[in-house]
Amino acid sequence: MTTNTQAQHWDIFCAVVDNYGDIGVTWRLAKQLSAEYQLAIHLWVDDLASFSHILPALDPSLPQQMFNGVTIIKWDQPLSIGYTPGAVLIEAFACDLPQEVFDQIENCRQQDTFISPLWLNLEYLSAEPWVEGCHGLPSLQNSGLKKYFYFPGFTNKTGGLICEHALASERDQWQSDPQYRQQLFAQLGLEGISDADKVISVFSYETQALTSLCQQWSQSDLNIHALIPKGRSLNCLASIFGAELEAIQAGQAIQYGALTIHILPMTDQDGYDRLLWSCDFNIVRGEDSFLRAQWAAKPFIWHIYPQEEDYHLIKLDAFMQVYCNNLSPEIASTWQALNLAFNQGDTKRVITHWERLNLVDLPLQQHAKQWPIDALIDADLARRLVQFVKNR
Repeated sequence: MTTNTQAQHWDIFCAVVDNYGDIGVTWRLAKQLSAEYQLAIHLWVDDLASFSHILPALDPSLPQQMFNGVTIIKWDQPLSIGYTPGAVLIEAFACDLPQEVFDQIENCRQQDTFISPLWLNLEYLSAEPWVEGCHGLPSLQNSGLKKYFYFPGFTNKTGGLICEHALASERDQWQSDPQYRQQLFAQLGLEGISDADKVISVFSYETQALTSLCQQWSQSDLNIHALIPKGRSLNCLASIFGAELEAIQAGQAIQYGALTIHILPMTDQDGYDRLLWSCDFNIVRGEDSFLRAQWAAKPFIWHIYPQEEDYHLIKLDAFMQVYCNNLSPEIASTWQALNLAFNQGDTKRVITHWERLNLVDLPLQQHAKQWPIDALIDADLARRLVQFVKNR
């Protein structure tokens, strides 16, 4: 292997933990690094079946295939496709790399032209203040290699946020013409949605707070459409659907007073972005959807993954403090209280704060539009990552 070839070759390993969250982040990063920096990205994934839900053209039975310029390799044990070291080795979210990786690096060290790959652990996104102090720190491993901890974040002392260079202009063009929204709804088989109706996308974990909101929406003076895929969000609406829940299929629409619940088909990442752009409000979970909701420039609720001793609420509060930094106290407290009530499953308070949200709807929309501009600061994650590698 020549050093020039090695320099253009990066490996990313991803163990799929929560169906779509981890692979959602790494797939977006891999695509952007390939498209915008002409890097030869090898994305190793241990669960291609889950991956195929957000990349429908992917064949889970194939050991290797290419999409968007990225070579996708099945990460099985032992590796059926040999690992060849490149310039960068990224383990996504502290996944345990296979021993074959380190064995091959050791074998290649005997070559005069070989340079050991820069080893990075891509951490989860957090707005907590301690992230700044830990970003970029090295740790010497038993293999003799240094591993650097790369923390995405919301300040210029962190690794930044994943955002493609053309995303904002594509979103603005989409949102400037209502026809795009109607065309998307037609493609998804969603009928009966007028431009005057309120449209809410829902991609959450199970919570009775969602059931309460649906009951509240059903009594609205406006027509409300909730767009929900089959899965965890839909499962917590058993009290609404009853025994029919198991038989519900994508494409169905269920009338519930003023609320129409549309069952969404799964879509790829570009399609999900456009869905978020097309809704008036988005309820999202995990990390990938959470960030894409911010780039959609629409108000949202973040249903963060529950952790022991309610540590997830500390992470939620840290983000809300950053997000609400330039908001008036009235707007900030309303939005924060709504997010907290939803995450705590508080069925009464979530309704109260949803009703209060209407009083601050316009300024909250204006803030959501300005936020993506403020959040990116001077560079996105991919650009900072490439520079981080060059500096070392």
